[in-house]
Amino acid sequence: MLTDRYGLALDTGSAAARDAYLAGCERLLSMYPGAEALFDSAIAEDPGFGLARIARARAFQMAEDAAATRAALDAAGTTLSPRAASQARVFRLMLDGAPQAALAAVRAHLAEWPCDALVLSTTANQTGLIGLSGLPGREQDLADLLDGLAPHYGEDWWFAAHHGMALSEVGEVARARPILEASYAAHPRNGYIAHSIGHLHYETGDHEGAIAFLRGWLPGYPRAGRLHGHLHWHLALSELQAGNAAEGFRLYAEAFAAEEYHAPARLKLTDGAAFLWRAELAGHPRDPDRWRALHAFAQAVAPRPGMPLADWHVVLTQAVLGDGEGLAARAEAMAAMTAAGRYPAGPAITALGRAFAAMERQEFDVAIEAIAPIMAERARIGGSRAQVDLVEATLLKAYLGAGRLAEMRALLAARRPAAAALPV
Repeated sequence: MLTDRYGLALDTGSAAARDAYLAGCERLLSMYPGAEALFDSAIAEDPGFGLARIARARAFQMAEDAAATRAALDAAGTTLSPRAASQARVFRLMLDGAPQAALAAVRAHLAEWPCDALVLSTTANQTGLIGLSGLPGREQDLADLLDGLAPHYGEDWWFAAHHGMALSEVGEVARARPILEASYAAHPRNGYIAHSIGHLHYETGDHEGAIAFLRGWLPGYPRAGRLHGHLHWHLALSELQAGNAAEGFRLYAEAFAAEEYHAPARLKLTDGAAFLWRAELAGHPRDPDRWRALHAFAQAVAPRPGMPLADWHVVLTQAVLGDGEGLAARAEAMAAMTAAGRYPAGPAITALGRAFAAMERQEFDVAIEAIAPIMAERARIGGSRAQVDLVEATLLKAYLGAGRLAEMRALLAARRPAAAALPV
């Protein structure tokens, strides 16, 4: 019986099909291009290789090609092995916009096959099913899930990259560092380990270390890699924090907000909006053309609410452009979804929309009244600590603008230990 690198049985007897499948999985899990072609090769070698067909569907899903994902799942048929059928159920639930049911299916699947990395990858990072759930305690939930699975994976480089990242997000930097270092030593050409190390530098306030690492790592990563833009966002953020704003804006134009972009469009939206706003909080002048383009892009890629991480960046672009009608319409839609139990992030995004709009009017007290009540549960809006820090930076700017310096100092004093500085 042929197996994968975790010892799980494969539903093929072809060694050539197995080799192509394993190579495709490695590319998919490390965020390198070319996985789809490798899965096609595996299927060509063995048309009945169900796991390869489901993996091909997952590759399309990660590329946000819903039609191709559905077609690939349908082409896999119904005579699948139990593991392939369970995988297909997870990916169909995600495709059908049922993230909570999908997460329940992931947990059930991992109870049976804990080392199924393809299924675990749906929730192993901060933009997975747990990270974008909008539920309180999501960061600790992810860390606990990976802690529980760690004995099954041992020193596996892929798992360690995610495990260390999750630990750093809950403040366990001392535990995270050796895990990430071991992952990098075992397999340095992994997009996710570069991402996790970038976050570790951010969490320890080591901007120069982040710049040195990313400048050294990124030249070998293809532009078609799905983390290409986002890793350049991390580099630009570190450049901004180090006082090199011009370099940050160059990276904005050439990488993470560029016309040629191979990652999900919503990631381009969130990274672009976050960088422009943080640059302005740091005192750099506004470029209205950039914001107009980003606002138009936001309306195109996220016309309706659904993903909190994208939604709070959409409302940021609407506030900057003075799109009161758009803000009101999105707030109404989010309220309806919340009432129907389909938007766990609740009213937090609407509150942020009010705050951003108030900042534009320089009504700093109004912005404070909107942000302060959601600070305790701001993780529910989705994203990593590096992303959610934008909310804290906005509140800091509002305190400064309102002259409420005692509250500003209290906010700074309450920040997590060794947190990255907020350039305001």
